[in-house]
Amino acid sequence: MTDSTEQFRREMITSGQVERDLKRAEQTWTTEEVREQFDVIGFLAPFVAVRRKSDGVKGSLEFRHLPRVYFNFVADE
Repeated sequence: MTDSTEQFRREMITSGQVERDLKRAEQTWTTEEVREQFDVIGFLAPFVAVRRKSDGVKGSLEFRHLPRVYFNFVADE
């Protein structure tokens, strides 16, 4: 199976885009907070697909690997 987003995602990581996005994030979550508030559906670094437990809304979070921080929840339309 071919992942048409792989090159884009790799460039985000190597260019430092994830760090820039994190600096502008309005809210961040630790791994424990993500486990409490979301069900994780899947990972495609630097993104994770999630379902918010409070209302069942599916969406995505961006994350930085070390130290692990999640941020920028975007609900699916």
